[in-house]
Order: sequence, then structure tokens, then C-alpha cells
Amino acid sequence: MKKKLTLKDIVDLKGKRKLTEVHPKSEAECRACEAAGIDMLIVEEDVEMVRRGAPNTFLTVGVMTPEVACSDAGAIRVGIDRMERGADAVYTGQSIDRVRAMAREKLPVVGHVGLVPYRNSWYGGMRAVGKTAPEALHVYREVLAYQEAGAIAVEMEVVPEKIAAEISRRVDITIISLGSGLDCDAQYLFACDILNITDGHIPRHAKTYTDLQPELARIQEMRVNAFRAFHEDVTGNHFPEAKHSIKVEDREFDMFMSEIDHI
Repeated sequence: MKKKLTLKDIVDLKGKRKLTEVHPKSEAECRACEAAGIDMLIVEEDVEMVRRGAPNTFLTVGVMTPEVACSDAGAIRVGIDRMERGADAVYTGQSIDRVRAMAREKLPVVGHVGLVPYRNSWYGGMRAVGKTAPEALHVYREVLAYQEAGAIAVEMEVVPEKIAAEISRRVDITIISLGSGLDCDAQYLFACDILNITDGHIPRHAKTYTDLQPELARIQEMRVNAFRAFHEDVTGNHFPEAKHSIKVEDREFDMFMSEIDHI
């Protein structure tokens, strides 16, 4: 059985072994990640799905909710809820104050620096962050702020490789790279990009390791054919057959019929 990483393991492995993190969308993907030895998973919400599929994989769960944004008490309440449901850490890209509040209650928190998609307008759109010295220094200051607040890690998204490497070397917390180069402590990809099961754009920083699109198209055609056959069976009065139906003894049916009109 796979041994799940602990928080101490993640801290101790910095600089010793690279970690892997995947964002799955289904229980089957969770099972596959665990079977493959993926170190960490991250999802927005569905703790139970992941725990059914990957009970022995470290799990970070997002807490990007209005309740978290509005107050420290709300952040703590939501964080505790996710941990009680089976998370090993919580993720938020919101206020450092909320991170500090959760960390004060011993909740392990993962932050987000670099390109934070829902804040992309501040950077001029969906683009790399840190290609100028002022931007790179801002990313570093944000990482230090998360570290000072008590975060265990930060996701660093689309930051130049040399900048990310230097920041990772200078801080104690784990730096999880999403498009930020080879020298961070962990590498993070979405399952849909790894498997090529998205109809959307695959980002430059992602790598596709297999192409499930043809197989998924074949399976979808099989679904359609099966549903069509069921529909035609029903409308043609061919389903259910005798073998699909429950029988009743003639004596019991006769008694039923003798009484039904008196009710």
C-alpha cells in the first residue's frame, strides 16, 4: 500500500526530491494518480471523490469562498471543515491575513503567487509574471509574506525559470511550480492536460503524456448507441423482457384481484 506523505515529509524533502502534484477531475483519475505514485493532489472542493479514489495521497483542497474572503473566523471555519472531511492542507489565493489566521489555528495552507488567473487583469491579462525586475521582486516579497504568515507552500504560476529557482533556493517553504521551471520543489499539472482530454487550449507550460481523445470519442459513441438501443427497445415494447420482471404466484394474484375492486 502506498504511504501517504505527511506535512513533515514535504518539508523534509525540500532540496532532496522533487514532488509531483496533479489536479484530477474524476474518481478514476484519482485512482490512477495513486496507482502511479503521484505525491499530491489538489481539487477545488470534492474531498470525498478524491478520498474514494486516492485515500493514500496527500490532498490539498481549495477554500476560495466568500466566507473565507470576508473574515478570519470564516476562513478558519471553512479550513477546519475541509480538514475534517479528509483534506491534508487547504489552498487559497486570498488575503495574507486569512492565511495567517488559518495558520495560527495550525491549519496547513498553500498560497498562490505569480499569475493568479482570477486576478490576471492586474498583470495585463493571462501572461507570465516576473519578467521584469520589479515584478520578480514583487513575487519574491509575496512568497516571503506567505512564509511569514505560516503557509506551508505556494503555487508559483508562470514565473520565469531563473527567478523561480532563485526564490525557491532562498525560502524554506515548498514552491510548487505550474509553468515556473525545473528548479522548484514540486511540479504541478492538470490531469486534463496530461491526458489530453480537454477541448480547450493546452497551455505552453503543460505537457501531454497520452491522447485519450480518440478513445473518449469511441466510448461516447458506444454510450449514444447503447442509449439509443434502450430507447428503441422501450418504444418498440421489447424491454423489459420476462427475465427482467418480478413474478407473482397465481394464487396470490387471484387473491389480489378479488380484493382490489373493494378498496
